[in-house]
Amino acid sequence: MTSTNSIPSATPASECDVLVIGAGAGGLSTAITARKNGLDVLVIEKASVFGGTTAFSGGVLWIPLSPHARKGGVKDSREAVMRYMRAETGDFFDAPAVEAFVDRGPEMVEFFERETEVKFIPTLYPDYHPTADGGVDIGRSILAAPFDIRGLGNDMARLRPPLKTITFIGMMFNSSNADLKHFFNATKSLKSATYVARRLVNHVKELLLYRRGVQVTSGNALAARLAKSALDLKIPIYTDTAASELIVEGGRVVGAVVKSAAGTQRIGVRKAVVLAAGGFAHDVERIAQAYPHLRRGGEHFSPVPSDNTGDGGRLAEQVGGSVPIRYAAAAAWMPTSKVPQGDGRFGAFPHLLDRYKPGIIGVTRRGKRFTNESNSYHDVGAAMIEACKDDKETAMWLICDQATIGKYGLGYAKPAPIPLAPLVRNGYLAKGATLAELARNAGIDAAGLEQTVRQYNEGAVRGEDPEFGRGSTSFNRYLADAEHKPNPCVAPILKGPFYALKVVMGDLGTFDGIRTDVVGRVLAADGQPIPGLYAAGNDRASVMGGNYPGAGITLGPIMTFGYLTARHIAGLEPEPEPAAQPLQQAQAVRKAADAVPV
Repeated sequence: MTSTNSIPSATPASECDVLVIGAGAGGLSTAITARKNGLDVLVIEKASVFGGTTAFSGGVLWIPLSPHARKGGVKDSREAVMRYMRAETGDFFDAPAVEAFVDRGPEMVEFFERETEVKFIPTLYPDYHPTADGGVDIGRSILAAPFDIRGLGNDMARLRPPLKTITFIGMMFNSSNADLKHFFNATKSLKSATYVARRLVNHVKELLLYRRGVQVTSGNALAARLAKSALDLKIPIYTDTAASELIVEGGRVVGAVVKSAAGTQRIGVRKAVVLAAGGFAHDVERIAQAYPHLRRGGEHFSPVPSDNTGDGGRLAEQVGGSVPIRYAAAAAWMPTSKVPQGDGRFGAFPHLLDRYKPGIIGVTRRGKRFTNESNSYHDVGAAMIEACKDDKETAMWLICDQATIGKYGLGYAKPAPIPLAPLVRNGYLAKGATLAELARNAGIDAAGLEQTVRQYNEGAVRGEDPEFGRGSTSFNRYLADAEHKPNPCVAPILKGPFYALKVVMGDLGTFDGIRTDVVGRVLAADGQPIPGLYAAGNDRASVMGGNYPGAGITLGPIMTFGYLTARHIAGLEPEPEPAAQPLQQAQAVRKAADAVPV
């Protein structure tokens, strides 16, 4: 099971067919497909670890009509998927790109499962908007299968670890939600207690032997499986190696200048350079332009890897490409809390689960609710931006009582019996014996909070939320508490002490990106492809048009288009039609969106 395919030397080769810049799902899926089709491929990665944002992710892919859906007898149709995509993408519906994604996604899954170590399992995720035209309650999301990273051999140390704030003593939880149900029920169910004890014992053994968990799940498993597949194919992955410049000769990109500890060198390419550097989530200058809450002076705290600083976009712009800010939502919004880590440092905790639980609500500084807290993270994030449009700060406070936080936890705070006092002392949680005291301690309007909770409780005691309709969709209910009746998303906030947790805006990666055609060729301002240059992953603009239709809508298209890009470089895909939407038209749509006050 052990891989021996570590990098062959301290410096990359001076020439290859395809140079891939970035070692996340976009870069590695492109590299693997290219190698499987006979090309000589080299991958470089600026970070000291490979896996990119993928390694931090849930490892879910939105692939309608996948082989797993067919095997499971899921009732769905291409027509329904296309209707849903048209409704979700709105003004940015790009028919050729959407058709390519929908039609080739299942083929991509079959290819990777047949040819590589990448394996998937079905999930029960509903679409995020299952009541929209073409939406479904189950069947379009698949999940990377767990993986034992000892299969990476010596390269195990180079796999990006999971995001620390969402692990427990370094132990990962599966995105299928099964692990979490057992952990939540450990004090109430012998079966769950046994399951948790076994997981903890095995994890401690792994820490003692390997200084990290080796049975990985979610995005860490997907990153590991992709890396294992690449290394088995003798594709070198050079970490701590950054591209600083593209080399152009005769109007064609023919290589790149790269920098590593060994120095600076030129790498020539016979076929193409693929930009897959992870998007611009930490490009301070670009996000200040792209994010409405930053344009008005607010804060943004992203949990994605700090290495995603927009390198791919800058390289594309050097040779005539563009990174237009077109979408009203330039990134996948993720409400995030700041976990104190000492010495003025903070870790980012993405609020993926707690908002769905009964007895937790979100309010603005005025103490008012503003949305259905059990909607998707992106939808709640968009609602936060809108609710705070007249404020400099974009923030919400999650509110609950002692019984609720003891049962479900709140953000980084774990359920009972894990003590809460340290998180109150370090300021992560605010606490109050009464709602008024809580409001004063948290910096919220007390009268507004008291009125909001009183109004919310009137319906909540009956399991109702007449103001925002929590629990009204299958997606609302999916991550809630199925055992809580009559509404798994709604419970009253009754008895103190009460708790509040401040949440600011973060993201799971950027939606806007380098403008490309369907197969990933980077386009110049006139819409013509720049010979020899492609973009993949979050470097490439999302086909979702700035919306978030379902679990895995980032990784699903990323791997599908990585597969198509590599096949085009290998000469196996026909030339696509010219880009459907001229850059000027896209900018006009964005200008209209910017005219709306923020």
